Amino acid sequence: MTNSYELFTFLHSLDLLRDSPSWWWPNHGDFEAVIGAILTQNTKWTNVQKSLQNLQSSNLLIFNQNEENLYRLSKSNPSHLAQLITSSGFANQKATRLIKLAQNILKDFGSYHAFTQETDGQWLISQKGIGPETRDTILNYACLRDIMVIDQYTYRLLCLYGYEMQDYEEIQNWITQTICNHFDKIQNLYPFEISLAQLYARFHGKIVEFAKKGFKA
Repeated sequence: MTNSYELFTFLHSLDLLRDSPSWWWPNHGDFEAVIGAILTQNTKWTNVQKSLQNLQSSNLLIFNQNEENLYRLSKSNPSHLAQLITSSGFANQKATRLIKLAQNILKDFGSYHAFTQETDGQWLISQKGIGPETRDTILNYACLRDIMVIDQYTYRLLCLYGYEMQDYEEIQNWITQTICNHFDKIQNLYPFEISLAQLYARFHGKIVEFAKKGFKA
């Protein structure tokens, strides 16, 4: 692989996302994606799914009710929330950070919709417990921005092909620059109209799913 376009077309040929949601991440654009981005830190997605199901069963997370979900979370009892998300690990810490994040979204933006339209990476990175990967996960999957998420699977995949970049932004720039230059050709690979933001979401998803297969075609 000499560039990220070749990497993308290779992964695309494997049809790794056949049964996945259109943006790979479940319920993209919803407040659930923000919660999931925090919960998935240092744990497996299967554990996050259990936590999300508990939140849904307790009516703290109702599909397509983003504003109500945001408000409910901001008023949550930390101990009760921690019990619901125990499967995701570091439950007390994550519960506290989720509640504070919800409160800050309401304080600084007034609504979830305004947050998705107005927030930026600087605001997100200033929030307790949000680093570059979580920041970009929220920007891409919740706010639907043209941002490519870089995670440990990305590092490992590039190492597999002989690239030794360590810096988050260096890897992100290496991927996005070539993808942008070949965006027209990539669009032709899809039977539907795809935005750059959705393309980055699916690219990240392809990398994760490829990693789950042991980086084997």
